[in-house]
Amino acid sequence: MDKKLIENFELFFSESNTSNLIKYIIKNHKNVAFSSSLGAEDQVITDMILKVDKKTKVFTLDTGRLHSETYKVLDETNLKYGVKLEVYFPKFESVENLYKTQGVNGHFESIENRKNCCNIRKIEPLKRALEGVDIWITGLRASQSVTRNSMKAIEWDENFKVIKINPLLNWSEDDVWDYIKENKVPYNKLHDLGYPSIGCEPCTRAIKDGEDIRAGRWWWENPEHKECGLHKK
Repeated sequence: MDKKLIENFELFFSESNTSNLIKYIIKNHKNVAFSSSLGAEDQVITDMILKVDKKTKVFTLDTGRLHSETYKVLDETNLKYGVKLEVYFPKFESVENLYKTQGVNGHFESIENRKNCCNIRKIEPLKRALEGVDIWITGLRASQSVTRNSMKAIEWDENFKVIKINPLLNWSEDDVWDYIKENKVPYNKLHDLGYPSIGCEPCTRAIKDGEDIRAGRWWWENPEHKECGLHKK
């Protein structure tokens, strides 16, 4: 862990804005990657990054169970910025074995089953995507979940052994949508249908008025369990 580098990022972050932080990181450091779920927050960061350098590694994880609207925004993003975002898939042998051991929808039966599914479809591909990466940028916001309100804007991720940058950590939902509208950023149209947080199709639903913004993710579980492991402390 490079404590001095983390301290430098923290100082820069405290004295600058989000877009300048991202520009500073991309211009001054190699082996930087951004993981995008193609949700609203991640589309904001994608826009900021690709305006600086289209060669920066921006990738997404295709679990094999995404909404069709998610694939559409992937296409729209590639077309708008003249790029092809990198896509990582789960290993087919692992998916086949998952089906044999817990069926097509076994993730509904227990937290253990659900985490096993997430591990195969998301965690293992993420590990491959982050190989050789020193700085990992994410689109996390503190107000998204009770599991995220203790995160820092700049931190060391022990699970993946990288410096993790969460530049939108203190942004509000209004901040996100103001940026999207002002910059004409492509976004997933499921957001217009009551989906503030979008993951795999069987594990995501629209939320009701007054519900927490993460209520539609793994809605059959308690809030403290609602992480797939990508951002586990």
